[in-house]
Amino acid sequence: MRYGRWLAYSDLVVLVVIFAVFWILARTLEFERISWPDGPDLPYWVVILAIEGLWFVALGVFDTRERHIVGNGPLEYARIANAGVALFALLVSLAFFLRLEVSRALLLVVIPLGTIVLILSRWFWRQWLRAQQRARKYVYRAVVLGEPRKVAHIISAIRRTSGTGFDIVGAVTSGTEAASIEGVPVVGGFATAAEALDAVDADTLIVAGSDEVDPGIMRRLGWAIADRDANLVVAPQLTDVAGPRIHSRPAAGLPLVHVEYPSLEGYRGFIKRTFDVVASSLLIVITSPVMLAAAIAIRSEGAGPIMYRQTRVGRRGTSFGMLKFRSMIPGADDELASLLDAQGSSDRPLHKVIDDPRITRVGRFLRKHSIDELPQLFNVLVGTMSLVGPRPQRAAEVAFYDDAAERRLLVKPGMSGLWQVSGRSRLAWEDALRLDLYYVENWSFMQDLQILFRTVRAVVSPGDSAR
Repeated sequence: MRYGRWLAYSDLVVLVVIFAVFWILARTLEFERISWPDGPDLPYWVVILAIEGLWFVALGVFDTRERHIVGNGPLEYARIANAGVALFALLVSLAFFLRLEVSRALLLVVIPLGTIVLILSRWFWRQWLRAQQRARKYVYRAVVLGEPRKVAHIISAIRRTSGTGFDIVGAVTSGTEAASIEGVPVVGGFATAAEALDAVDADTLIVAGSDEVDPGIMRRLGWAIADRDANLVVAPQLTDVAGPRIHSRPAAGLPLVHVEYPSLEGYRGFIKRTFDVVASSLLIVITSPVMLAAAIAIRSEGAGPIMYRQTRVGRRGTSFGMLKFRSMIPGADDELASLLDAQGSSDRPLHKVIDDPRITRVGRFLRKHSIDELPQLFNVLVGTMSLVGPRPQRAAEVAFYDDAAERRLLVKPGMSGLWQVSGRSRLAWEDALRLDLYYVENWSFMQDLQILFRTVRAVVSPGDSAR
């Protein structure tokens, strides 16, 4: 795969540059040679080359360039981080047991910094890949096989999510006389699935499932796919499940799929809370000049409180006071019900007023750049909110929740979340709920970092979706 080879070359260039800079600095610090008891006396550059080679091998061992995970989701970044941690542990162990005099800067600066630079380089490659995929390059040309309803579901799910790497070019089904499903042409039936791949020049078959496709048909279909050097992908009857939760567990010749459900208790909860406290404290210090300027601007516009405290529903249904800079006229809450009735959205959980007349001139600017949300850093610091999570809603909105929506309340609400960085005010309630449930069911620390990175981009360049 060409893209995988380019990633390998890119990784090697990044490592060479990082260690070349370190070598230049190390020489000024008089780290010219390295030795250990009863061992040879080596030039430091030999050790640097050895570590560089080990790191490159570690990136391969941890499958950071595996073709099914590159360019999609946080798993690629997580594997790069795991490779860096493994290298760090190996070097510390060797230094301890061999009593090597290794530069602390190599362990405490170069490896963490190198890991960050490697992840950034993969992010830039991913942006290039996205641009290519929008032009239908570097994608898998896929045919979906299954019952019409299941095929339609797979096609819709892939189309509404950017960056999957699949271009659906055909459908294989039975029991329908329709010429297409969701705009995708039907190119054959179950008996001619392999030939259908050839007809549309596809390289991937996605099996959505059907009662008519028994194990014998699947076995013969697998042989035909293997003879064509194509890809066979089986889509289980699970939706919105992230890769790290899925584990193959063969038993009695059956490829069973084991699905784990993440929990934010124990060490995971400790990691998330520790990150929230440290990051919110730093952000409060960094953004304090911006918050001061916002307070002055709000006061200069007229009378009314600078800060606004609104009761929202948090984790497990507990209420708390969410802080914001006031961006509306005083007494704006009294007009909310009438405005929602006027636009016909008072019976839905996502209370968004389109072209809200209550927003002030200063408030419109604060909202566009999310400055009005900065006081919520204090909510994060005290523990009623998290930096990342589903957005907290009013009790009147929570009253509309069904059993699925109730799962939003299993985690702390966040200042930012998946739906905020995926369309903000453009999204309908159903899409926002789907993204929030995906976050709840698939939480990971790497996903939090990815969302925060996308949040920074959304704040710097808010676009038309900001309100």
